[in-house]
Amino acid sequence: MKKASVFLLVFLGILLGVTACEKQSSTVSEPTPARQTVELTVWGAEEDIQLLQELVSSFQAHYAAEADVRITCQPQSESNCKDILLGDLEAGADVFTFADDQVAALAAAGALDPIPDAASIQEANLSAAVEAASVDGTLYAYPLTADNGYFLYYNKAYFSEEDVQSMDRILEAAAAAERLFAMDWSSAWYVYAFFGNTGLEVGLNDDGLTNYCTWNSTDGPITGLDVAQAMLDIAASPAFSNRTDEAFLSGVRDGSVIAGVSGVWNAVAVQEAWGENAGAVKLPTYTCHGGQVQMASFSGCKLIGVNAYSRYPEWAARLAEWLTSEESQRLRFERRGQGPSNSAAAASPEVQRSAAIAALLAQSEFSHIQRVGGNIWDPVAVFASSMAQGNPSGVSLQTQLDRMVEGVTAR
Repeated sequence: MKKASVFLLVFLGILLGVTACEKQSSTVSEPTPARQTVELTVWGAEEDIQLLQELVSSFQAHYAAEADVRITCQPQSESNCKDILLGDLEAGADVFTFADDQVAALAAAGALDPIPDAASIQEANLSAAVEAASVDGTLYAYPLTADNGYFLYYNKAYFSEEDVQSMDRILEAAAAAERLFAMDWSSAWYVYAFFGNTGLEVGLNDDGLTNYCTWNSTDGPITGLDVAQAMLDIAASPAFSNRTDEAFLSGVRDGSVIAGVSGVWNAVAVQEAWGENAGAVKLPTYTCHGGQVQMASFSGCKLIGVNAYSRYPEWAARLAEWLTSEESQRLRFERRGQGPSNSAAAASPEVQRSAAIAALLAQSEFSHIQRVGGNIWDPVAVFASSMAQGNPSGVSLQTQLDRMVEGVTAR
């Protein structure tokens, strides 16, 4: 009996000790996890930095309870974003804005991964914008705008609605007013306007890098020589001015330019300069081979990409979605006049009332998505610059066309 009693006491002592330990351990609190710090860099066009910073601030406020999100906004041209990014992917921005013609090269280089939640992005955006952000049917970027095209701005104080239908009449009216019509012939993007609806072609080969081009063709209803001569005839007008987009806007502001080819990114500035006289319509026709040819245009979208090498891919994707949301695109239209890719934002009454957006939509019937390799830019700039100056070298137009095409199609 004594042995049993002793055993029972020992057992109870052990049991009480274990219970005490359990109570003690249960009162020890778990350490509070450290607050996550996220650092992201965003690239955007210089003229968009103020808006970008405002959107970034709203993103930070929205997620303030989840993490300390530190975001640096840096200006970077959308037109050559690809080249800068591919120079050092690991040092590049986590989130960046770029023109849609770069998406295939960025995806092929591994700079972009397929969008995880592609279905919701596709459903929320215009089909043309989704197509522009995709490669072989796979979505690689977030659509931001559906307005990367061009049309004609004109000052209603100098032109009637009939005048702006043809290049001939635009130049006549501008010359009579001792003012200028401006267009950038240093860029193949704009020069395409003369070749795009003639049956002459340029585009990307199946390798995704090199181009095919028939702009020097001597066959067909309209030849390359016909287009070259038409460009020379336009350049011969005292009202013609070959100037960059920035110089066009300077002319609008100082009153020397009363018509010109540009895009919606200048809508607000043109409206401020011309007020109630600000007009916008599709591109005019121009005289070529004895007839009228409707000027064409390249079209496209601005996209936002997430660097596949980002240290914070989930946060970078969240930010990309925030910057391209319906609310953000509505604000972008309000502040910058840029046309939304988001279907709901594009259907809003404010967007539908925009003269610039209406002109872009009218021109869309004569536009084509830009899909060309990098070799197009310099050869076309050399050729078109010669045309703009009236062919000062005296070299035959066909020879210059052949040289241009040779450069464009180089492998």
